[in-house]
Amino acid sequence: MEDSIKSQIVEAKRQLRRDKDRLRTAFHELDDAMKAEADKIQATVAAGRPCIPELDYAAIRNGAVSDDTRAEIRQRGAVVIRGVFERARTEDWNEELSNYITENGYYEKEVEKRGLDKYFSGLASGRPQIFGIYWSKPQVMIRQSETMADTKRFLNRLWQVDGPGGQEFDPDNDYTYADRTRRREPGDKTLGLSPHMDSGSYERWTDPAFQKIYQSVFAGDWRSYDPWNASQRTKTKEFPSPAVCSMFRTFQGWTGLTPQGPNDGTLQLVPIANGIAYMLLRALQDDVFEDDLCGALPGRALGASREWHPSLMEGLVSIPTVEPGDTVWWHPDIIHAVEDEHHGAGYSNVVYVGASPRCEKNAVYARLQAQAFLEGRSAPDFAPEDYEIDFNGRATLDDLTDLGRAQMGL
Repeated sequence: MEDSIKSQIVEAKRQLRRDKDRLRTAFHELDDAMKAEADKIQATVAAGRPCIPELDYAAIRNGAVSDDTRAEIRQRGAVVIRGVFERARTEDWNEELSNYITENGYYEKEVEKRGLDKYFSGLASGRPQIFGIYWSKPQVMIRQSETMADTKRFLNRLWQVDGPGGQEFDPDNDYTYADRTRRREPGDKTLGLSPHMDSGSYERWTDPAFQKIYQSVFAGDWRSYDPWNASQRTKTKEFPSPAVCSMFRTFQGWTGLTPQGPNDGTLQLVPIANGIAYMLLRALQDDVFEDDLCGALPGRALGASREWHPSLMEGLVSIPTVEPGDTVWWHPDIIHAVEDEHHGAGYSNVVYVGASPRCEKNAVYARLQAQAFLEGRSAPDFAPEDYEIDFNGRATLDDLTDLGRAQMGL
């Protein structure tokens, strides 16, 4: 780690730990609260009930989502929204994407470019079967779909969007965030992804905007922290690195292209929306070195582990079984992972699509991304593998609808 980063950490911890006794007491209270939440999650799973909220897209379309469901999503920080796309259409997209990868020689080119993406290198498990593909027609069609836009509007409006200077973001309109696709083979035992958060690692303690977001936690008043208050969320500055998201996402998410569920090498979550408070206070306790934040490194995913975060890790669960066309969403401060082993019989395939509403931070990135799209280069946040420059069948400007052009800033 660079000396300047270490110095930032030391200084930030010095400022944040002015009242060590209060932070110690707050962490012990929070530890008990997280243990209780994890126990509830495990009991729910043992009873065969879903611990991650679920709803049908039709309820969003018809304005029929209950207040209780909204409250449950806010508590858990995650939701499965079913039937955003028709199953048959989604299966066609899955086949088309497979052909796009194989017919353009992706696998042969990947060997040459292997190692460019370092983002997950600090985690216990290495890189999963994620493909550096951004501009296939199925991905573009999914992003610019009206049903996807409806879904994102619903999710964005779970946030309190008003900030000191007005609305922090526009909940009803979106900029595309072009992400990759995961295609995991049955029987794979090597390509999981250990528990982590994206959207900032050591910055969560050192960046002034993050400090304002979490100010009640750092003051020892963790019960007052609201994960859904958008104030300052679009002002954060992340350490620049390949695969560190430069956009503000209200939710990370993906669209399922194949059936998948527990033991299929798929997504796991710790569905506790205020669990970030535990991670923040854990790093400020006396048994952590002054220049350390429980292993947080610049330009890397923020890892969560049983060594440092055992109470949260007890709440780690796999998502329920989803079908092609279903979507899964999680708050940017939710710990997530990918199962180490795929014991299922079929591919576990997804396209990553998050909710990235319009705001100035996202507009800056969208302008850079639009140029990458027009040239077929990798999206700006990611390693410059640039597989698709000469790919046949890549989406072009002519494939964008009016909504798609607006989402791309074009």
